Amino acid sequence: MLLAEIEVCHSRPIAPTRRVAVGNTILPCDPAPGFGGLLLGAVAARFVMDLDPDDVPDIVALTHELEAGRGIPQPRLRHRFQDDRVGLTRSSHRLHRDDETDAMRLQFTTGKGGPSQQVLGAVYAAGLVPKEVRGEVLASIRRGLAWTGDIGPALLAHLAGRGQHALSTSAMADPVGWAMRVLGLSALDVRPTKGVVQRGYRDALLAAHPDHGGADADAAQKIAEIGEARRILLAR
Repeated sequence: MLLAEIEVCHSRPIAPTRRVAVGNTILPCDPAPGFGGLLLGAVAARFVMDLDPDDVPDIVALTHELEAGRGIPQPRLRHRFQDDRVGLTRSSHRLHRDDETDAMRLQFTTGKGGPSQQVLGAVYAAGLVPKEVRGEVLASIRRGLAWTGDIGPALLAHLAGRGQHALSTSAMADPVGWAMRVLGLSALDVRPTKGVVQRGYRDALLAAHPDHGGADADAAQKIAEIGEARRILLAR
C-alpha cells in the first residue's frame, strides 16, 4: 500500500543549466510529520551521505527560511527551483506499507540525478505543505540530514521524533488511538487522565514482562511500545 510519494524533477547531469522542480506528490502530513514528512526526511537521509559536506549547512539554512515563510533567493546549491517541469528528468521516491507486517518500507530512485537535486526537491516539497504542519515536516528533514545510521525502520522512528523504536503504520496514522490500544484503554470514550495512563502503563508492563507470562522474544519490542504509548498520551 502506497503511503507517500514525491517526484523530484531535475535537469540531467550533462545539462548546462541546473534546475529542480517538484512533480506529483502524495504527502499526507497530519498528524505531523505524517507519512509525507517521514518520506521527505528519509530522502534527505538517503542522499545527504553523497553530498559535499560543505553544502549541508546551506540546506539546513534553507529549511529555516522556508519555515519562516521568507522568499528564497535563487539559485541554491547551484540549482534553480522552478514550477515548469518540461524537459526535466523525474526521480520518484515512495513510502509503502507492508500488508503482512504493517511495517513501513522505503523505495528510492537512484542514478538519475545528483544528490543535491534529490535533497533540494524534498526540501522544496516540504515548503509546499500546509503552514500548520510545515515546521514539523521541515524538522523531520533536518533530522534526516543529521542521520548517520542505516536507511530503514530506525531511521523512520528517528524522523518521527520517537527514538530508535520501529513504528507501525497504525502508530503513525492514529498515534493516540494506537497508544490507548497498547495500554488497554481503547474502551474509553475520552483521552485518559495522567493517573489512568500511569495505571495502564504499569499493568501493560506487568503483562509484557517474561516473569509474568510475556513472551521472551517479543518483550523488548513490546516494552518499548508501551513506553512510547505512555509518552504519546502524556504529551499535551
